Amino acid sequence: MDFQLDEDILLLKENVRDFIQKEVEAVAEQIEADDKIPKHIIEMSKELGLFGLSIPEKYGGLGIGMVGKCAIYEEIGQTHNGYTTLIGAHTGIGTVGLVEFGNEQQKEKYLPLMASGEKIGAFALTEPEAGSNAANLQTTAVKKGDKYILNGTKHYITNATEADIFTVMVVTNRSKGARGISAFIVEKDFPGFHIGAVEQKMGLRGSHSAEIILEDCEVPVENMLGEEGEGYINALKILTNGRAGLAARNLGSCQKLLDMATTYALERKQFGVPIIEHQAVAHMLAEMAVEIEALRSFTYRVAWMVDERKNVIKEAAMLKLYGSETYNRVADKALQIHGGLGYIAGYPIERFYRDARITRIYEGTSEIQKNIIAKQLMKEYS
Repeated sequence: MDFQLDEDILLLKENVRDFIQKEVEAVAEQIEADDKIPKHIIEMSKELGLFGLSIPEKYGGLGIGMVGKCAIYEEIGQTHNGYTTLIGAHTGIGTVGLVEFGNEQQKEKYLPLMASGEKIGAFALTEPEAGSNAANLQTTAVKKGDKYILNGTKHYITNATEADIFTVMVVTNRSKGARGISAFIVEKDFPGFHIGAVEQKMGLRGSHSAEIILEDCEVPVENMLGEEGEGYINALKILTNGRAGLAARNLGSCQKLLDMATTYALERKQFGVPIIEHQAVAHMLAEMAVEIEALRSFTYRVAWMVDERKNVIKEAAMLKLYGSETYNRVADKALQIHGGLGYIAGYPIERFYRDARITRIYEGTSEIQKNIIAKQLMKEYS
């Protein structure tokens, strides 16, 4: 395994770190208060090429592998998770499907616009009756002439209000079960496409999730993504290979929390000494550091496996489980170390604590990851 980064990635990593620390962190509380990413931050992100991380150079992107992407995601994860999610959802599940399964005509039409950030991507799988049981989709597509007519409702769709291009999973043949699910590239301006209720969430302010309502939505036949009936299989591949990126974002947030907690423990005095000298606090910091280092090694190992085109079904599920659970444990300890201050709204610890909670739910709950791991173990030992 080789986790070495070439000079171009190292330079980009340095530039992104500088941007995150100087620009995004400066407006983190503004994002929280306004529930909006400032326009100048979006424009600067475009200039850095952050919207094109997953898109090949041929189509205007940076075309870097998963190890390189994780290095950048780790930096992005150290700031407001609403911003992190906007970028991560676009460069992950929002674009990877097109890169991996799109035909040349589709790639030439959409990817340059997505690489520049002119068009934002989103991934629409979840429905009111199809969350963890993603194969239970109710949204349908019926072919009529040179179009497919889509009907149904999606919800909890990240980037829904910002996105222009959606990868949408629908049923094209009910009799075939999961094998009857297909994927389509749907533009927000297609007739019959509507944004429904915007969800009011516990955290991730600045990152918006909403319903997508498809009412006789007209989608050209050439916008089917991949082969008919392979939508569900491809969706699982998109989610699986993207789990290293999500873990890297969690890793960045964990590192930020450790940095803040250690700095505070060195400065805060109780009983005449800095609280880091009290064993209870010192042990929490040590536990955080160990888990973060384990997550870092695991993240880059799975990222390398993705780049090597290895089967990562089990390892990616393990990483998603471990990464999200670690983030929540680290956030809890960081808040405990900060005491009452950590619980106060407006202080970063409280924000990270709320934002961490969704990581155990979205893109596959912790329980679903355990199911995947157990299923793979059964195959290996049978």
